[in-house]
Amino acid sequence: MTSFQSINIETQIPAELLIAQIMQLHASISKLESLRPCKQVNSLFTHLVKLCTLPSSIDIEALPQEVQHMRESLINLCGHAEGLLELEFSTFISLTPEPLNNATLFPYYGNYVKLANLENKIIKENGVVNAKKVAFVGSGPMPLTSIIMATHHMESTHFDNFDIDEKANEVARKIIASDAALEKRMKFETRDIMEVRERLGEYDCIFLAALVGMSREAKVKILGHIRKYMKEGGILLVRSAKGARAFLYPILEERDMVNFEVLTIFHPTNDVINSVVLLRKPKA
Repeated sequence: MTSFQSINIETQIPAELLIAQIMQLHASISKLESLRPCKQVNSLFTHLVKLCTLPSSIDIEALPQEVQHMRESLINLCGHAEGLLELEFSTFISLTPEPLNNATLFPYYGNYVKLANLENKIIKENGVVNAKKVAFVGSGPMPLTSIIMATHHMESTHFDNFDIDEKANEVARKIIASDAALEKRMKFETRDIMEVRERLGEYDCIFLAALVGMSREAKVKILGHIRKYMKEGGILLVRSAKGARAFLYPILEERDMVNFEVLTIFHPTNDVINSVVLLRKPKA
């Protein structure tokens, strides 16, 4: 296998070479008995992430069917591995005396800080200042975006975090409980967002995690549901992916943003993975 270290990151990696290497990594990851964090798992996914953030002009929609199927499988594997990593780490720090202080030790904490800084900047540039209530959909066991936003950018905002996994919420609550002031304005609910209706109208801004709605059809359905119940003039921030990053996360295309006003679509070129899509529900 050609190593990604041997490629000059200032020049674009040819699509054929990129796909060949990603397919080899997918084959290796697929053979693993478990995706729980360990040296081999961490090494393969680190290699994959670095490969997918190299400059490339790959057109995901133009890929052959075989590669499309591999991509769908890889996104599912990445999502599963990410969930296991977050659960293991959050469970570990929840047992320490000051778990919130130890959140900075999470392997991708720096990426979350960069993404939160970017999202905060985009939100404020589009008029969301002093938000009273924010919802984060798909917060998981390690709710770093909510933590960073609440402690660095939205210091008086109330956060409601929704996740379908009670175990994830249980661990997240333990971490937040170590800060009494933060605990008062950060709640965790075990709910499928498709079952949350009128309450969605309470939020000034709603965040939708990249792995909520793994297929295009599921994502579009969720967007339609949130749009129906969110407040007029309310903001929805959706995480997406572009180019080779779409081997890690699902894509949200502009044609999927039905009946929304598209405020911003930002695609990063540094080590941040997710694109940021900012939408507004038009006023009637």
